[in-house]
Amino acid sequence: MQQLRIPDRSGAADGNITVRVCGELDMDSEEQLRSALEDSVSRCVRHVELDLSGVTFCDCSGLNLLLAARWRAVRQGKTLTVRAASPAVRKLLVDTDTWPLFAGTQQTEDVLSEGQEDLRNEVAQLRRAMRTRPAIDQATGILMATFSLSSEDAWAVLVAVSQNTNTKLHQVAEELLTAINGEALPDTLQTNVAAAVSALRDGAAPPG
Repeated sequence: MQQLRIPDRSGAADGNITVRVCGELDMDSEEQLRSALEDSVSRCVRHVELDLSGVTFCDCSGLNLLLAARWRAVRQGKTLTVRAASPAVRKLLVDTDTWPLFAGTQQTEDVLSEGQEDLRNEVAQLRRAMRTRPAIDQATGILMATFSLSSEDAWAVLVAVSQNTNTKLHQVAEELLTAINGEALPDTLQTNVAAAVSALRDGAAPPG
């Protein structure tokens, strides 16, 4: 496991802040980054920019943290975006349809300066993204309990199934939640979950 590090949190002459993060972003490390982001959002004049190119692993707890930080910034009339993302981070944001919320500063700055309609649209998109969090968290928990997986392995299975079925991550999670009510899972979903779990137990990366 590569411990989360925040080697650089620097302020620019214009009062904006850049935060560089390295290591694994998961449940064990999220409090460290949450504190840094809350402080950065509070202190910046207008914008916080994240360099996540050094993040080697990011699961749904990391997604939750990033969305919460983005929401806090928007509510304060500020922006929070990702300047650079590792493959792990970019894949997570793309799979959950949240990449547009974090990609690029110019668009978000224009939103804040030129009109409230676009800002309302951005807030609505952020709210929709945050509403998918509970389903993803619960689905990960189901996989952990059903197959005796760690949180990282359960997340890997969920992502692999999303890729192999060409289905958005939150939709896979919602289908898995139907098992709580005793409903049968679709055959395709059952097959892909079983294949991903089997790959992990055989010591290979889940197919995807």
